[in-house]
Amino acid sequence: MKRILNKIDKPLLFITILCLVFGIMMVGSASSLKAYMARSDSFFYFKRQLFFIGIGLISSVIVLKTPIRKWKNLIYLAVLGVIGTLVYVLLKGQTSNGVNGWLFIGGFGIQPSEFAKTILILFLAIIFEKLIKVRNLSNVAKVLPFVVPIIFIFLVFEQPDFGTMMILLGITAVIFFMVPYDGKTKFIMITFTIISVLLLALVMVVTGRGLTKSQMSRFNYKNPCTRYRETTGYQVCNGYIAINSGGLFGSGIGNSKQKYLYLPEAHTDFIFAIIIEETGLVAGAIIILAYFIIIWRILMIGKKSYNLQGTIICYGVATYIALHVMINLGGVLGLIPLTGVPLPFYSYGGSFMINLLICLAFVQRVSVENKTFEQKHLVR
Repeated sequence: MKRILNKIDKPLLFITILCLVFGIMMVGSASSLKAYMARSDSFFYFKRQLFFIGIGLISSVIVLKTPIRKWKNLIYLAVLGVIGTLVYVLLKGQTSNGVNGWLFIGGFGIQPSEFAKTILILFLAIIFEKLIKVRNLSNVAKVLPFVVPIIFIFLVFEQPDFGTMMILLGITAVIFFMVPYDGKTKFIMITFTIISVLLLALVMVVTGRGLTKSQMSRFNYKNPCTRYRETTGYQVCNGYIAINSGGLFGSGIGNSKQKYLYLPEAHTDFIFAIIIEETGLVAGAIIILAYFIIIWRILMIGKKSYNLQGTIICYGVATYIALHVMINLGGVLGLIPLTGVPLPFYSYGGSFMINLLICLAFVQRVSVENKTFEQKHLVR
């Protein structure tokens, strides 16, 4: 393990730890009142988030110690497992925040669509590493791997979880443009995708299976304070109030007023507003800068990768984190509709936190294998 730790990316590890520590502190502050009223324990969500981080760290150690090639035999089972679980939650899953995509086991909610993101990145990385080595590959074989993300996206759309669907689409698009296929093949695939989307839209119009009124209301996101009594207007407007109250340096950790049930999701979707209220715009700017550094370090690891597999993993994870940040902050700031997408490192949530740490562990594993490869070639 010591040799592995020597080969991981130290700046990425250091900033990850800082974000986790500050994040758990802010979850404890933002959730204290809700935890006390619902569970008679002000530290309920704080302790649960610590537990989730612990599970994520244990999983990360396993990922770090396991060469990526050993996941090749398991990835197909994982894809089938994700598809099966997504179908199951559609049929028998429980609804939370309007999304029918949850399994509740022993008091813990599990969201399979979160793990679909990691499985998708790994699957495409492993499969394309194999395919690019095959000569005279048919166009059908080139297109076939993208059937998996289409299935994932369709099942998540049916929940409906539009935030996760957009992230899966974004990851797939980035990896698609990374794959070294010729221009003709990519043109065929883009045309196929456009036709599929148009057919889906036509089916929705003909069958009447469009968006419900509650789902359509998400797109009415402008001027939230003029729609204060509506669900989306109420939350975003109170988020504005929290951000405005924070000023440059905030009111002090634990001193937020908006967490007193003005913001229903203070410790999840809207935790950034509470962070600004308690620690100020300066802290908010540092958080955004930290995201840029994390994404930059991940991209650099991917750029240095000696194979396509490592590059796809890193670029996929960078896209995953970047989209979560943009969609969450866009919703909180009223720039885009609210979708319930958590903010990396800061939002409360088990499935997302565990999955995020696993993704970062795979990036660090790529870093380890890159340096191992370099050392072997230097010796030769």
